Amino acid sequence: MQGTNAGEPAALGFSAERLERIDAWMRSLVAEGKLAGLSVSVMRGGQTAFARAHGLADLARARPFTLDTITRIYSMTKPLTSVAVMMLYEEGRFQLDDPVARFLPEFSEMRVLTGGNRIKFDSEPARRPITIRDLLTHTSGLTYGFMEATLVDELYRRNGVDFHLKDANLAEVVGRVARLPLLSQPGAQWNYSVATDVLGHLVAVVSGQDFGDFLRERVIAPLGMMDTDFHVPAGKLPRLAANYTLFRDRSLKLYDDAVDTAFARPPAIASGGGGLVSTAADYLRFCRFILNRGALDGVRLLGRKTVELMLTNHLPGDLASMGTPRFAESSYTGIGFGLGFSVMLDPARAQILGSPGEVAWGGVASTAFWIDPAEDLAVVLLTQLVPSSALPIRRELRVLTYAALVG
Repeated sequence: MQGTNAGEPAALGFSAERLERIDAWMRSLVAEGKLAGLSVSVMRGGQTAFARAHGLADLARARPFTLDTITRIYSMTKPLTSVAVMMLYEEGRFQLDDPVARFLPEFSEMRVLTGGNRIKFDSEPARRPITIRDLLTHTSGLTYGFMEATLVDELYRRNGVDFHLKDANLAEVVGRVARLPLLSQPGAQWNYSVATDVLGHLVAVVSGQDFGDFLRERVIAPLGMMDTDFHVPAGKLPRLAANYTLFRDRSLKLYDDAVDTAFARPPAIASGGGGLVSTAADYLRFCRFILNRGALDGVRLLGRKTVELMLTNHLPGDLASMGTPRFAESSYTGIGFGLGFSVMLDPARAQILGSPGEVAWGGVASTAFWIDPAEDLAVVLLTQLVPSSALPIRRELRVLTYAALVG
């Protein structure tokens, strides 16, 4: 696999026999028709201990799912956007407790929903400004329209808060967000949201550069993530996987084609919250960059202390203690949140194998990664199944991986 050296499992502290359980699990998911195809990559000490792919990337065209298959990583874009934000932070452009309205004045007079209905809602002034740290930790009071759980979600849908539109730009959609009420007071609750897309606009305003260009030129290219972008160019399109969903009878139904897809063209908006495609090798490079505390192959993008701050829980407790989370790409109990990642606080409370300080996140098409600094370990799971809650594959893979770690 490009970007990492292959190592013998035993030399990396793994049982080769136990790693084969991952392979059997992958094959069973495909054989049972739960997934069209998938890949799993396990890295320790900068070397690949396990990298396999099974099944098909495209059922209609019978294209195999391989280790260089390109997938929509959706919310696994968020950690890269957070890195871009922290690069500007290191340049002294802002402080984390600065109000975002210092740079995006449309957020100057925010109000918080207190009641009402879709015709007329009640609100009160926000008690304090939204800070940049609030956006990085999803404690800003913003939300996602797709959750369909609250009146604010409904207002997002009705007012075109969608970062995948073809007839708007990033600034316009962020402006729509700022005109709507917050779901909660800034800093009061953890709520997964469009905050990282707002951060993408912040990067553009502070840097004076289009956000997509900034991410490509300042983060993606220096890290050598050659197949990571906001669209798939024509020459690479045969490597893009189709995206599926589980139908009512538990059969796979096409969600987004591998050829007739919006990802075949550059988007109108570079979504910092969920717009990237990537490969297993590319995302492992990003994981190595985090494990190396901000540097990779002689290229340093962040200082060591900055990465350590990103990997630290910034909540007063876990997600479960911050209100009632409506959706997350992780469990709530025993899990905190840093600057762009979930942070494992207590594996016993989370009821899953892991290490305190481990960071992770996933995408809506069931992709996932986690980075365990205590074990010098990173794992990347790529597949294409919407939604990510359809199957418990992330937790299953976590158990299988840690069970193979013997040294």
